[in-house]
Amino acid sequence: MLLNTHQTITATRPPQAALDTVRDALAKKFGNRYSANETVRQQHGHTLTWTPTQAPDAVVFAQSTEEVAEIVKLCALNRVPVIPYGTGTSLEGHVNAPFGGICIDLSQMKRVVAVHAEDLNVVVEPGITRKELNEYLRDTGLFFPIDPGADASVGGMVSTRASGTNAVRYGTMKDNVLSLTVVMPDGEIVKTASRAKKSSAGYDLTRLFVGAEGTLGVITEITLRLYGIPEAISAGVCTFPTVRACCDATIATIQSGLPVARIELLDALMVHAVNLHSKLGLPEEPMLLLEFHGTDASVKEQAERFGEIAQEFGGGDFVWATKPEDRTKLWQARHDGYWAGFTLRPGAKSLASDVCVPISRLADCVEETYRDLAEAKLVAPILGHVGDGNFHVNLLVNMDDKDEVARTEAFLERLVLRGIAMEGTCTGEHGVGQAKMKYLLKEHSPATLDLMRTLKRSIDPLNIMNPGKVVSV
Repeated sequence: MLLNTHQTITATRPPQAALDTVRDALAKKFGNRYSANETVRQQHGHTLTWTPTQAPDAVVFAQSTEEVAEIVKLCALNRVPVIPYGTGTSLEGHVNAPFGGICIDLSQMKRVVAVHAEDLNVVVEPGITRKELNEYLRDTGLFFPIDPGADASVGGMVSTRASGTNAVRYGTMKDNVLSLTVVMPDGEIVKTASRAKKSSAGYDLTRLFVGAEGTLGVITEITLRLYGIPEAISAGVCTFPTVRACCDATIATIQSGLPVARIELLDALMVHAVNLHSKLGLPEEPMLLLEFHGTDASVKEQAERFGEIAQEFGGGDFVWATKPEDRTKLWQARHDGYWAGFTLRPGAKSLASDVCVPISRLADCVEETYRDLAEAKLVAPILGHVGDGNFHVNLLVNMDDKDEVARTEAFLERLVLRGIAMEGTCTGEHGVGQAKMKYLLKEHSPATLDLMRTLKRSIDPLNIMNPGKVVSV
C-alpha cells in the first residue's frame, strides 16, 4: 500500500480504454444499479453553491462493504478515480469529479447493524441519514445528537467532520465516532478500532478518516456514541438590541459553564427571511435560539440563569416554545435558513460560507464582517452555531452582475482571512472540498501541509480517492 512519499502523483483523467474497461465490468456486474445516464451523472456532481458541477463518468449504487471493495479494486487496477457519495448536501464541491471516474453511491447502505443500548453505541452503514437513525432509535430511549441541519447521511457527516446546532453540548463528529470500517484505495478492508469507549492501542486511525472527505478511503460502517433522550427539553428565543450583544451574551453563557444544549444566532435579516419562508411571527431583531436538556428542575434552573445573563446585555424576555410541535417548528425554521434566504432575493444564487474563531473573538469577527458586508453592498443574512464560535454568511448574489460577483469573491477572501487572523479556521464544519483548498495555505504551515500530503501519498499512492479535494499532491 505504501510508496515513496516524496514522489509526485498528479491526478489526470484516466485513458478512455481504462475507463471503458471499468464501466463495462461494472455494468455487467451491477446491472440496474449501474448508470452512465447523463441526468444521473449530473445529479451526482451537483453542488448547492456556485462551484461548477463536474459529473462522474458513471455511478454505481453499492449495497455492501464487499461490493465497495470490489469496485475500488477494479478502479485501482485501471487507475480510475473513485468519488464516494452520500446525499449530496455538502457545500464545497466535495462530490464533484474534476478528473472523471466512478461515483460510488452509498445511499442504499442504510442498515442499522447493531444497537448496543447498554454501551450507548450503535453500528450503522454510511447511507443512513441522521433523521432515519433517530427514528429507528426512538423506542430505545436513546438518540444521536449531531445535527448539521440538512438530513445528511451519517457517512457524509463523518467524512466532513460535521457538527451543527447541538455541538456546544455534545461535540462534533470527531467526538462521537468510536470506530470505522474503511475500504482502502487498493480495495483492502480495514477496521480502525473496537467498540471500547477508549483505547491506547496504537495510532488513532479512526480520526484519520473523520474529516478526510473520502480522500483516503471509502467508509462503509460506523460505530457511533449515543445519548439518553433528556427527561426534559425546553427551547425558546431571546431578542437583543444588536448582534454584538447576542455574541457577548453567548460568550458569557459558555464561560459561566451553563450546559446549554443549543445556542444559535439569527440576525434581523435572517429572522425576516425565516418568517417569510416558515410562516413564523418572530420579532425581527437579532436573536438567540436556545435549547436546554436535563431534568425538569435543571432545565428550569438553566433557563433562569440564562435570563439573568441575557439581561446584562440588553436581552428581552425569554419566550418559551413549550409544546414539542412548537419546538420542532422553531428548529426546522432554523435549519431551513439556507432556503429561507432565497425569499429575500428571488432569482439570486446562494453562497453559504462559514468560519470559526475562538469564542472570545466571536463578537469582533461578526461585527467586522457586518461592516465589510455594508461597505461591499452585499445582501447576506448571518446565522451561526455561536456557542462554539462558528457562524455562517449566506450571500445572495446576482450572477449576471459581474461587479457584484467580483465584490462577493473579494468579500469571501476577506472573511476567511479575518477568521484565520483571529486564530480561527477557514471552515468550522462545511469542510474543504474544492472551494477552500487554497485557504489551507493560509491556515497551516508548509510543514503541516507537507505532512498531510505525505499521509495522502502513503495511503493513496495512485491518487484515485476523491482527487482534487482537501490537499493538492
